[in-house]
Amino acid sequence: MEFGYDRKEELKSFDNTKLGVRGLVDAGVVNIPKMFVRSSDELTEDLDHPRTTHIGLPVIELTGLLTSNRGKIVDQVRRASEEWGFFQVVNHGIPLDLLNNMINAVRKFNEQDIDVKKEFYSRDTNRRVRFNSNHDLFQSERADWRDTFSVSMLRSDHIDPNELPAILRDEAVEFIDQIGKIGDTLFELLSEALGLKPEYLKSIECNKGRTTVCHYYPACPEPDLAMGVTKHTDNTFLTVLVEDETGGLQVLHDNKWVDVRPIPGSLVVNIGDLLQIVSNDKFKSNVHRVLPSRSPRISVIGFFAGRVAPPARLYGPIKELLSEENPPKYKEVLVSEYVARFFNKKLHEKPSLDDYRL
Repeated sequence: MEFGYDRKEELKSFDNTKLGVRGLVDAGVVNIPKMFVRSSDELTEDLDHPRTTHIGLPVIELTGLLTSNRGKIVDQVRRASEEWGFFQVVNHGIPLDLLNNMINAVRKFNEQDIDVKKEFYSRDTNRRVRFNSNHDLFQSERADWRDTFSVSMLRSDHIDPNELPAILRDEAVEFIDQIGKIGDTLFELLSEALGLKPEYLKSIECNKGRTTVCHYYPACPEPDLAMGVTKHTDNTFLTVLVEDETGGLQVLHDNKWVDVRPIPGSLVVNIGDLLQIVSNDKFKSNVHRVLPSRSPRISVIGFFAGRVAPPARLYGPIKELLSEENPPKYKEVLVSEYVARFFNKKLHEKPSLDDYRL
């Protein structure tokens, strides 16, 4: 430990303010606190994965799902899920006004009177609606430069609107509903991309266990020294994200960090670990991260974790995809176990697919 530096005390002091990273910015910090500074090893590792702007995520146009275009769309989803584990969708049916209103509502929540945010500040994972900074604050070696408001529907398909803060209540209720619908559509396309009936992934409840996460990344005075979200893969079946125009999301592809270019009105979709498991490695759960910026950034994310509520469901490679040439590569796993391990580990040490590989 560096002489005179008490990391635990710094973390406790930060957490006790219940103001998050935004509180530091409001206080006028010019240099980021040591708890956010990336290690020399992290900075050196970036040299092994150069950044490229010459390629971008596959962009899939969803117009024509009920016409002869559907087969073409399914092929595009298949290729993107196999090669990238990420893609963007446009003309998906969610009104642009709703996406913009949700982004603005998240901004207002984070930039409002601090006493309102403090009411929701909690590290209790059983609390369905909560606000905090870094779920793994006391486990990780370094904190990320972001604050998070989340709505958990892991054990229920519904949320009481009165549980939500008034400043984003109407927008969040409609957003959660619309993300559920587009999630169902995406699971149908992914089922077909695996050669299964459209309803297959929904029939095994991959579209259940939802959480809506609203990330607010305050303007960072030293963005080159910090990280918005540490590199990781998602512990879910599927992730659907809308972001503002700031940018910062990167995907690791062919050993290079690829910038995800924000497209107004688009959704970013990525395959999670559990979908890689049930697809028996046909689809890819890919590493990604978020860089901080000198401007605030907002993203709102819908996670689909699968069935968590009793009775428990085990998820393993789909039998219809297996053969002598393609035997199962993973053992079965409970979503609740996978999620619990995720929340009890550092983000970069979260449950690995290799932990479940046969």
